[in-house]
Amino acid sequence: MKWRALGLLLVLSGSSGLVIGQEKSVKPGINDSFRDPKVDEFVERFEVESREVYAKRNEIVEALQIAPGSTIADVGAGTGLFTQLFAKAVGEKGSVIAVDIAQNFLDHIAASCKEKKLNNVVGILCTSEDSKIPENSVDAVYICDTYHHFEFPLKTMRSIHKAMKPGAKLFVIDFIRIEGKSSDWTLNHVRAGQDVFEKEILSCGFQKIREHSDILKENYFLVFEKSK
Repeated sequence: MKWRALGLLLVLSGSSGLVIGQEKSVKPGINDSFRDPKVDEFVERFEVESREVYAKRNEIVEALQIAPGSTIADVGAGTGLFTQLFAKAVGEKGSVIAVDIAQNFLDHIAASCKEKKLNNVVGILCTSEDSKIPENSVDAVYICDTYHHFEFPLKTMRSIHKAMKPGAKLFVIDFIRIEGKSSDWTLNHVRAGQDVFEKEILSCGFQKIREHSDILKENYFLVFEKSK
């Protein structure tokens, strides 16, 4: 048993550049621009047709197959684009938890939802190490172009794992990062590719059940399930 545990730690530290126990950030400074973001500027960046996940937002939501009455957490909610779409999908008997590291974003989401009379959304201010989502409270978790911003991915994913009900689904969308193919921005901004991120997620108690390859071109779209 000891050898198995040691082996897992070595795999994680070697494959993704993590230190054992993950006491150090995997990419210090990655979230500096989100400490006090100017929301209007990010709305202009995030909610435009040139951004793939915005252009394909309806197809993405359809692929999630969100059940009316369920609870879904939008981790890295940002300007609230998907939060609001989820609020409509779960209906009045469901709920959406908007999770973000920036209070400015959460305030913007709260104001936008109030204006649109979406009363089933709550906000949670997370930390770089903990999602802060209540234990055993959500049926699904959505992480879009945000996983690469996790400074402590194992700690964060373990907190997400605890927040999920048995059999809950985890949806992860992130940038395809391939040397020689991806843009310089992606290569410099995103710390690792799909294989590394998958290994990290799987190590935190998830199993991969599906990959949507027909919706996005610049991003991959993965589906996991809480397995233990």
